Amino acid sequence: MKVDIWSDTRCPFCFIGKKNFEKALQKFSQHDQVEVNWHSFQLDSKMKTDLSRNHYEYLSDIKGYSLQQTIQMHENLIQIGKNAGINFNFDEVKVSNSFKSQMLVQLAKEKGNAGEMEELLFEAYFIHGKNIDDVEVLSEIGEKLGFTKEEIQNAAESPELTILVNNDISEAASLGINSVPFFVFDRKYAISGAQPSHLFSEVLEKSWTEFSENNTKLDIINEGDSCDVDGNNC
Repeated sequence: MKVDIWSDTRCPFCFIGKKNFEKALQKFSQHDQVEVNWHSFQLDSKMKTDLSRNHYEYLSDIKGYSLQQTIQMHENLIQIGKNAGINFNFDEVKVSNSFKSQMLVQLAKEKGNAGEMEELLFEAYFIHGKNIDDVEVLSEIGEKLGFTKEEIQNAAESPELTILVNNDISEAASLGINSVPFFVFDRKYAISGAQPSHLFSEVLEKSWTEFSENNTKLDIINEGDSCDVDGNNC
């Protein structure tokens, strides 16, 4: 069975959704027969890296909220993160365009460790305050998975990987996906947002027993917290 996941490495709900999905997958009796395929997505392709602002300041600017309002709005998100095993450090998050980091995910897919790459990128961005638009930072991350610095530098400039990232984004648009995370189970069922692990467990079981090759219409089981292309929540 195949599970396709669209995610942006600068989306906090994508990090939470990944944790909750993986918790459910570990408990799933047929987990060794599930192929997880990570897809690239960009919430704001025009966003420019700006290391002078953190996450709160960036959102205050684009949404027109006061800094204090923005911080208060994230209190619940921080608690949800803790419940999923994530200690968000929004004070240190550097405003970074995520396209180059998505190219690393595409590179990692070739070696079957895209999930591990996603995890390291999330940690770098949301916990350690790293600039995921910086090739040196990406090289440090890639080396943890056995990639050489040269491989990462080449990947960050690769026309082929650029095409793959853009293909994923185009495919998301064709499926009507405008917020992430978004999980598609064998092109039959879909989950939108960072849902709790028990819902992922239910859909894994349902997909395994009810998959129909002839039904190509996505049935969205539930919609939860997510980041969308209009800048809501993230």
